[in-house]
This record gives sequence, C-alpha cells and structure tokens, in this order.
Amino acid sequence: MAFQSESELTAEEAAERVEEALSENDVVLFMKGNRLMPQCGYSKRAVGLISQHVEDFETIDVLPALPEYRAALEDVSGWETIPQTFVDGEFVGGSDVLAELDERGELAETLAIDA
Repeated sequence: MAFQSESELTAEEAAERVEEALSENDVVLFMKGNRLMPQCGYSKRAVGLISQHVEDFETIDVLPALPEYRAALEDVSGWETIPQTFVDGEFVGGSDVLAELDERGELAETLAIDA
C-alpha cells in the first residue's frame, strides 16, 4: 500500500462532515482510527471511557484528511488536538478531559442523553 500525501477531503468537505456529524449524533468522537481499531493511544483511551457509559455513539476517523479535519474541528471547538468528544453538539474535550470527568464521577452524567 502506497503512502498518500493528499487528503481525501477538501477543507470545505471536512467542515461539512463535522457539522453533519454534530447535528445527527448525540455523542460523537472525532478520532484517529475507528472504534474497533484506534490508531493512537489517546483515541483508544477516549473510546474506552465513552464505551463505559454509552453504547451508541458515533466515531469519525480523521486520518484520511487529518489537516482538514483538524482545522474544521478547531473552528468549532477552539481545540487543535485529536481526539475530540462532542455531546449534543457541544464540545466536551479530549481523552484527558474524559479521564478527569470519569475520575470525578461526572462522565456518565456528561455523556447522558435526555430521550
């Protein structure tokens, strides 16, 4: 498999996908890799923490267009690192923030979705 230096998405397409994911999902994690095969330790940690409290959440693999997703997410969250977790369209944080919320016993409440 050859290395591809070009992104699969334009900046506009990445921004549209971020907006669409946030509007269509209660809990969404933008990460490197996917739920079954995280591609970095921080993403793996975030998946594990969310999975403890929520069964149904969306993951978006940012690797096919990392620079474009990073810029689009920073426009929404003000945060430049990946992974990023959103609940009801609101930015929660990365894996360290999720871990801190979990340690304080607040992660389940943060991820809770009112039906």
